[in-house]
Amino acid sequence: MVNSELASIEESQASESRADFIHKLGIAQKEARESLYWLRLLSEGGVVPRRRIESLMQETNELVAIITAIIVNRKRRRGR
Repeated sequence: MVNSELASIEESQASESRADFIHKLGIAQKEARESLYWLRLLSEGGVVPRRRIESLMQETNELVAIITAIIVNRKRRRGR
């Protein structure tokens, strides 16, 4: 995970409201998706063999899924 993603997640822990929390996690989600894009580009461009970054790509996909689930859950709670 890229430092900016970690920074966004860390920053969300000190958010001022639920909306701010969701917003900051949304930034982390976008950063994770961007990281995945660059990893795919490195692999498809032949810069790094896919086998060397496959686990990193899988971990990044899992993080995107986790962050997305947290965002969806918080939005549902906000609607109550």
